[in-house]
Amino acid sequence: MKTQIESARAGIITPQMAQVAFDEAQTPEYVRDKVAAGQIVIPWNHVRKPKVAGIGTGLRTKVNASIGTSSDIVDYAAEVRKAKVAQEAGADTLMELSVGGDLDRVRREVIAAVDLPVGNVPLYQAFCEAARKYGDPNKLDEEMLFDIIERQCADGMAFMAVHCGINLYTLERLRKQGYRYGGLVSKGGVSMAAWMIANNRENPLYEKFDRVVEILKRYDTVLSLGNGLRAGAIHDSSDRAQIQELLINCELAEIGRDMGCQMLVEGPGHVPLDEIEGNIKLQKRMSGGAPYYMLGPISTDVAPGFDHITAAIGAAQSSRFGADLICYITPAEHLALPNEEDVKMGVKAAKIAAYIGDMNKYPERGRERDKEMSKARRDLNWQRQFELALFPEDAAAIRKSRVPEDEQTCTMCGDFCASRGAGKIFAADLRGDKI
Repeated sequence: MKTQIESARAGIITPQMAQVAFDEAQTPEYVRDKVAAGQIVIPWNHVRKPKVAGIGTGLRTKVNASIGTSSDIVDYAAEVRKAKVAQEAGADTLMELSVGGDLDRVRREVIAAVDLPVGNVPLYQAFCEAARKYGDPNKLDEEMLFDIIERQCADGMAFMAVHCGINLYTLERLRKQGYRYGGLVSKGGVSMAAWMIANNRENPLYEKFDRVVEILKRYDTVLSLGNGLRAGAIHDSSDRAQIQELLINCELAEIGRDMGCQMLVEGPGHVPLDEIEGNIKLQKRMSGGAPYYMLGPISTDVAPGFDHITAAIGAAQSSRFGADLICYITPAEHLALPNEEDVKMGVKAAKIAAYIGDMNKYPERGRERDKEMSKARRDLNWQRQFELALFPEDAAAIRKSRVPEDEQTCTMCGDFCASRGAGKIFAADLRGDKI
C-alpha cells in the first residue's frame, strides 16, 4: 500500500487528505501538494486507522499529550484513564511512553482506549527488554531493536519518535563543548549514548536509517526524528551538540521523504524566548519545511510545579513562529509521574498556547472569536461567553460556584460592574460591527 506522501506525489487525494482539508478549511489540492512536499504529515497506520489529524504548514497547531508508566509506578488502568482524559481535554495526538511493567500490554490497552493517533519511542522498550533479558541494557542487539520497531508498528503506532540523529559525531561535539549545565534529559538519548560508548559502535538507527524507514513505510507510520540531545536547561539551548543533531535530523528528513516516508522533526524542550524564532527558522530552512514538533518548550528553569505555564508561554511563541506540533508539559514536570489532573491541566494549557500562537501565525484568518467574546462580555451575555470559551464547562463551573446577587453581573464587581455602568452611558453610540 502507498504511503500518504507516495499517494500525494502520484496526484492522489486520499480520504485522509480530504478529511484534513475539511477540518482545516483548506482545499484538498492544497493538502495533497503539501503532503507531497513533505510539509504536512498525517499520522496514520494501515493496521489501526486512527482519527485523522494533519500536522504542518497552513494547518492549526496541534497538541500532543504524553503518558506512560515508570519503573516506580505501574498502573495500567491509570494510564488508560490518563489517555482518555487527554482525549477529552482536546489533545490531537497521544504518546505512550511507558518504561515499567508489561510494555506490550500497556501500549495495546492505551491504543484500544482512544481513537487519537498514538505514538511512542521504541528505544524505551528495546533497552527495557535488553536489561531484563541480559541484565545489561548495553547488550541490546540491533536485531532486537528492529524487531521491536516492527512489533510496535504492527500494533498500530501512527507515529514513532526514533533517535536516529544521535551519532558518534554528535557525542564528540557534546564532549568538546564541556558537556552541559543541565546534562542530558532524553531517556532514549542517554540510553543510546551509553550503548554507543559501551560497544564502541555507531548508532544502528543512524547507520541503518534506510531499514528504519522501510519498516515505518510498510505501515504509513510517520517517522518523527527524535531529539536525543535536546537541551534540558535554557543555558544549554542552541549549543553545538543540539544544533549538530538538528542538522543531522534535517538531512535524514530529506532522505526519508525521498524514500516515500512521512517525516517529522523534533525540536528542543528548554528554550529562552529570544531563541525560539531562530530555532524554528533554522529547522524549517534546513529541512525543506518539514513539520516541527516542539517539546514545550519550557522558557525558564525556576518554576517547578508550574511548568505547564512556563511551557505554555514558550509554546505560544513556538506556534506563532511556525512550530506545527506542541508537546504538552504538566505541573508534575521535573517532580513526579503525572496523574489525571496533571494531564488535563497540561493539555488545556497547551491548547490555549497553540490557539494564541495561531492567532498570530495566521492573522489573515482574523480574530472573530475573540471579537465576539469581547462583545458578549460587554453586553453581559453569559451564555454567549460560555459558547465562545475554549473550555466552557470550566468557565461555567467557576461562575456557578460563586453566584452573584444580580445574575447579570459577577461577584468580582457586583454593584460596581463597569460593563453594566458603561453600557448605560454609551449603548446608543454603538455602530457598525461593534453592535
